[in-house]
Amino acid sequence: MENKNSIGARLLVGLLFIFLLAPVLLVFPMSFSGDPYLSFPPSSWSLRWYQELPTNSVLVGAFWTSLSLAAVVTLLSLAIAIPAAYAITRISFPGREPLFALFTAPLLLPTIVLGLAILIVFVEINLVATFHGLILAHLVITLPYALRVLATALGTLPPSVEEAASTLGAHSLTVFRRITLPLMTPGIVAASALCFLVSFDEVVISLFVVGPSITTLPVELYRYVDTRSDPLVAAASVFLIVGTIGIIMIVERSMGLNKALNKG
Repeated sequence: MENKNSIGARLLVGLLFIFLLAPVLLVFPMSFSGDPYLSFPPSSWSLRWYQELPTNSVLVGAFWTSLSLAAVVTLLSLAIAIPAAYAITRISFPGREPLFALFTAPLLLPTIVLGLAILIVFVEINLVATFHGLILAHLVITLPYALRVLATALGTLPPSVEEAASTLGAHSLTVFRRITLPLMTPGIVAASALCFLVSFDEVVISLFVVGPSITTLPVELYRYVDTRSDPLVAAASVFLIVGTIGIIMIVERSMGLNKALNKG
């Protein structure tokens, strides 16, 4: 009876995965279409749109902007979240829980509300359509993810290990560098991957901050499909899907998704 339930459950999960991934899977054959417009199934097959993608200077430039932006935002998110998570989970001080709730509050707000609020503030301080403005705007949404993941990772670590190192004469910074930080590695990797993907994929908040001089790839793809209907956007989407899968595989190969998610 258990085996039947197990097979049925696996079959149900498999069908749900197929249902959820069907729109994504349709992008692959559409990207090889030889038609001048998006259609499924394609009437002809070609690598035309993959050949045209590197020649589109606007999309290529937006890609490098998104890549550098996501890398900087990920590093800054970790630099801020690691000490903040350590202080919140290891140091007892008044207002610790309200402070943690304040830092993670952007997770509860709609991104369009955050985008409008950021735009109102950035207009006053001349940060609209600047790379620094994009970094700060993306930090608003990536920092809560990093802080929550790392706080959970630290919360699952036994304090007795750090206390043992301290009783043996190790300085607090030495304990953090040689004991705490290595034990946090799965959480750090999970937080890094999450922050990078969230920043690279962000479109709503970016729409409020970008300008004619600087734009991101998701925003440029959004503008592209608003004015054109050719399969070039499908070819670009394939590269994004493959890149996302690559990041997930790196996390899996480095320490395993289960370990990273359980620690983070």
